[in-house]
Amino acid sequence: MLGNGIGRLAENIVYFARALRRAGLPVGPGAAIDALDAVQAAGLSAREDFYWTLHAVFVKRHEHSLVFDQAFRIFFQRRGYLEQLLAVMSPAAPGAPAAAAKPAAARVQEALFADAKDRLRSEQRESEISARLTASDEEVLRQKDFAQMSAAEIAAAQEAIKRLALSLHQVKTRRLAPDRRGHRIDLRRTLRASLQGGGALIDLKRRGPATRVPPIVALLDISGSMGEYTRLFLHFLHAVTDARKRVHSFLFGTRLTNVTRALKTKDPDEALAACSTSVADWAGGTRIATSLAAFNRLWGRRVLGQGAVVLLITDGLERDADDRLAFEIDRLHRSCRRLVWLNPLLRFAGFEPKAHGIRTMLPHVDEFRAIHNLNSMADLVEALSEPRSRLERIPFQWNRNSLCCS
Repeated sequence: MLGNGIGRLAENIVYFARALRRAGLPVGPGAAIDALDAVQAAGLSAREDFYWTLHAVFVKRHEHSLVFDQAFRIFFQRRGYLEQLLAVMSPAAPGAPAAAAKPAAARVQEALFADAKDRLRSEQRESEISARLTASDEEVLRQKDFAQMSAAEIAAAQEAIKRLALSLHQVKTRRLAPDRRGHRIDLRRTLRASLQGGGALIDLKRRGPATRVPPIVALLDISGSMGEYTRLFLHFLHAVTDARKRVHSFLFGTRLTNVTRALKTKDPDEALAACSTSVADWAGGTRIATSLAAFNRLWGRRVLGQGAVVLLITDGLERDADDRLAFEIDRLHRSCRRLVWLNPLLRFAGFEPKAHGIRTMLPHVDEFRAIHNLNSMADLVEALSEPRSRLERIPFQWNRNSLCCS
């Protein structure tokens, strides 16, 4: 019976590995074999030990921890199932999906119960047809929240993000460039041109204000509350970085990390893997004031020149709210040409800035936008492509009494 139990345990682990691969984790046959060897070598008897043994084998990147956690809990959700499996090695089938919608649960459930979906395909097709009579699949995908997407929908969203074209409006700089209609005479070029003709004719050369596309600086929150949006935001930054080389990307949770060089890798998976390797505080707490202070002190003078546009992507839920936050966000606002705050919490219709961190930062930003689906990303690209002057600030009305924005 023991040999039969080990065989059943192997079947469950292999099935679990296949489900993780369908959910988007890079799990191959070698990882499944390593997991079997690790479980047999450890001689596990507790649920927590079994969890962390599989976690050590299957999870290679920080962003995969949430998917693995949801998959493990759904796969072994029946009470006492894992304990019986470890004790007597008895066969068991995965239970029904959890009723409550949790982060990453949509694509994990799809991966775990892909076989069972075949029997219910006809019923699901009828319900989809009745629910989507007035919208195409693409429109539904563009309106769907990133946190509720399945593995296939996330892959489709990543392809759609690659097609976003960002064409920023050029801004004037303090430098001068050759210009036939310029307002200043370029004496050096004028004298050089006159020498070619022997000095008989003097053709005045002029200079005018030079224009160039402003750089983009992105500050992305990678704390636990932003976990379901971080990966697709990184894909967005990678797509923008690939098209425009003057993009500087920073990740922050409890500390600040510069991932600009990592996101310049052409392959998006390699770029995200490099980001995951370089970040030590993934899915942790949020210290916005500390991170902004580090950015202003170490990177502000380097990357905020020439009319930079700053994208601050965070939910504003500060862990250690104090007076430093107002000072640092005001310093950042004064150092750039345009500060755009992108907050996934704006997807809720009844959102009000009641948190201390949100109330502190909101008066110091130029724009306050939602960022939770493809439509919001497309709107952001369109807004960034429009020409705006530094005087065109505060597109929303700030009411300090009601603490709301409109």
